[in-house]
Amino acid sequence: MDNLKGKNFRRFGLVTVLAVYILIAVGSIVRSTGAGMGCPDWPRCFGQWIPPTNIKELPTDYKTRFQVAGKMIADFDAFKTWVEYVNRLVGVLIGFFIFITLILSTGYYKTDRPIFYLSLLAFLMVAFEGWLGSKVVATNLSPLLITLHMVVALLIVLVLIYAVFRSFQALPIYENIDSKGFINKILWLALCLSLLQIVLGTQVREAVDHISASLNYAFRETWVEKIGTFFYIHRSFSLLIFGLNLFLAYQIRKNTLLGSRLRLWGLGLLLMLFVEIASGAMLSYLAMPAFLQPIHLFLATLIFGVQFVMLLLINTHAKTSVEKI
Repeated sequence: MDNLKGKNFRRFGLVTVLAVYILIAVGSIVRSTGAGMGCPDWPRCFGQWIPPTNIKELPTDYKTRFQVAGKMIADFDAFKTWVEYVNRLVGVLIGFFIFITLILSTGYYKTDRPIFYLSLLAFLMVAFEGWLGSKVVATNLSPLLITLHMVVALLIVLVLIYAVFRSFQALPIYENIDSKGFINKILWLALCLSLLQIVLGTQVREAVDHISASLNYAFRETWVEKIGTFFYIHRSFSLLIFGLNLFLAYQIRKNTLLGSRLRLWGLGLLLMLFVEIASGAMLSYLAMPAFLQPIHLFLATLIFGVQFVMLLLINTHAKTSVEKI
């Protein structure tokens, strides 16, 4: 395809991947601030396209009029309402980004059709994610749907990364990797365990939400001890994941040449894992500071994406080698 069109797709595709990560971070901020039900209806907010900023703008019976799942909603909180509404606006913006990515991918329809189909799949998944978000609100933050919502967001990231990765096929750069099969197995295991750890983290987050609400968001220093088994599994699992990724980085260093891009990605992965574990420890021992919760989740999803990129790099063959990423 035309080189300029290819560059446009790659650049905008990378921007879209970053934008999806930003959406995940914003969604985590919604969770950490308890703003998930800041807007009790969908797609409007308290029946308005522009949310209210003052309780005087709402009818006196708003708590029953906008009840969810047969239950009255909580007292109006302008901050939580606007945090949730901004989250929705960012979601709509991401939808437009992915639609533009899909349009740009049509230039690959004849030369590399999977790029177009991957972009189309990402667009359809975003539409499903939007519908799923409406169901999360309609069910008053169903734990199962919240977890599914996160998993779908991660799958969207992977689909977009793969689509953009395939478009970097201009320069004949190929790394000779010994023991590729063994390293592949380690990386696949690390990827699956990271996904499981993220799901476990959402369960811990659900427990924290329930405990914090029952204590009226006070006594933060007691939250961790009340979480129970999921927290200790999640904490211990992080050490297993770090050990496995440390072994992965060692194997990559052992089986690649000096200056290998995979070595750099492996080093970056270990650094992110170290910061992730440190942020988890701070959440545990510093009474769950709210500002750390989105950072903790964002790093987990970023680690997941980096592992996937490494998997793609390892399995890039000489005939389909890629440009530097």
